[in-house]
Amino acid sequence: MTIKPNIKLGIVMDPISAINPKKDSTMAMLLEAQQRGWQLYYMEQGDIFLDNGKACATIRPLSVNSSLDNWFELGEATTQPLGDLDVILMRKDPPFDIDYIYTTYLLEQAEAAGTLVVNKPQSLRDANEKLYTAWFPHCCAPSMVTSQPERIKAFLAEHGDIIVKPLSAMGGASIFRITEDNPNVNVIIEVMTDNGKTLTMAQRYLPEILQGDKRILLIDGEPIPHALARIPAEGETRANLATGGTGVGQPLSERDQWLCKQIGPTLKAKGLTFVGLDVIGDYVTEINVTSPTGIRELDNQFDINISAKLMDAIETQLAEVRLA
Repeated sequence: MTIKPNIKLGIVMDPISAINPKKDSTMAMLLEAQQRGWQLYYMEQGDIFLDNGKACATIRPLSVNSSLDNWFELGEATTQPLGDLDVILMRKDPPFDIDYIYTTYLLEQAEAAGTLVVNKPQSLRDANEKLYTAWFPHCCAPSMVTSQPERIKAFLAEHGDIIVKPLSAMGGASIFRITEDNPNVNVIIEVMTDNGKTLTMAQRYLPEILQGDKRILLIDGEPIPHALARIPAEGETRANLATGGTGVGQPLSERDQWLCKQIGPTLKAKGLTFVGLDVIGDYVTEINVTSPTGIRELDNQFDINISAKLMDAIETQLAEVRLA
């Protein structure tokens, strides 16, 4: 891949001052882009606005480094049309709330002005990280999405051991494992559904979680050949790194590769360039499209540069956009 200098890359993210620079996947992307000579511009969600139909933002030049104490420097803020940027990485973490949705509409206007947005704004709206698994039922364990407590109770009675989780959170937040003999079944379901007003996902509990909840990263529909198996801490159901899970890298299994072949082409077609599949045992449990992580852990364990593969894909897409 020929490195193209002078690419202007905007990053939409949570405050960069609050990240863990050693583990943060967005930081890995920024370091790779800067190494290629790309110009970096920083913005947060609240910096983006619409002016007479034109998507604009208050942006600041950004430089990054590998220091764990002082890992970034911001230049003077200016207001510019987002269409002046070549590419924007949308890396704002969930919750996927109404403000997030509004931001995707604004980024769509930047896209219409010729800017490549990764991941594609419309597809960020379409592909809810829990609900999007419904498009691939042959890849998933039994599940139900409902706001009706009685349906979740019936699902529990059928399977005996289930996971209940919200549709808009991340990092293992508000995930419950419940069994029929749990005395708190009713209150958990009431809280999760807001007494029958909020859609909630229930999935059959997969005991293979004890061997790890695998994060498989895909770039343009193609998987990185190693997954990060996140092992739950002792006494914990959730394997997320944010809840104390331990990340152990391992090669993709034949089943993992099959799952990627089932899902990858659709992700590529929808402009979902960087995606993380969560796999427990033989089943996909979530399709993470907003701000997937795991780059640093896999890079360190297997001496791969996942961000370089992502930037190569972005360069290819930019060339296609310019030829169109």
